[in-house]
Amino acid sequence: MKTKNIMIVGVGGQGSLLASKLLGKLLLTKGYDVKVSEVHGMSQRGGSVVTYVRFGDKVYSPIIDKGEADYIVSFELLEAARYTEYLKPGGKIVTNTQQINPMPVITGAAEYPADLAKKMADAGIDVDAFDALKLAEEAGSSKAVNIVLMGHLSKNFDFTLEEWMEAIESSVPAKFLELNKKAFALGRDA
Repeated sequence: MKTKNIMIVGVGGQGSLLASKLLGKLLLTKGYDVKVSEVHGMSQRGGSVVTYVRFGDKVYSPIIDKGEADYIVSFELLEAARYTEYLKPGGKIVTNTQQINPMPVITGAAEYPADLAKKMADAGIDVDAFDALKLAEEAGSSKAVNIVLMGHLSKNFDFTLEEWMEAIESSVPAKFLELNKKAFALGRDA
């Protein structure tokens, strides 16, 4: 199998590392060679965080170069727009419509760009944008956006629901298991 590349992008504290861990575990159980690389920005200060997940028959490097990502999963709209150059032709962005103001917007030095999902789509990018935060809150916690996004991404793969659930069970503490299963189901159905 040709190597597939998934970038998970967001802002520090949104759970991108758990999302990549869950995805990595699932892919390993399916027998793929998997490489995961975490690139931390100023994650503890709300900065950009990027995680690469690469899988296939044989993967030699964990890094995804510009124009190579099959999927970009974004926890926030501006982060999706920031990494569009990494998307390969025919690739897809799965993004939360949530907007988190970066420091230049907070300080008044800049404005948050309007209509980012539309602008990306108008540029010919396949954008699947939806309100993952609302679904996470419906599941029981705003912190479950990461699992809602994984649920939504799951529709693009041939793995069974049971296989995804096993990956969640092995990645999430037992006390949060039901909440995360509900978040995944809401994302998958969105």
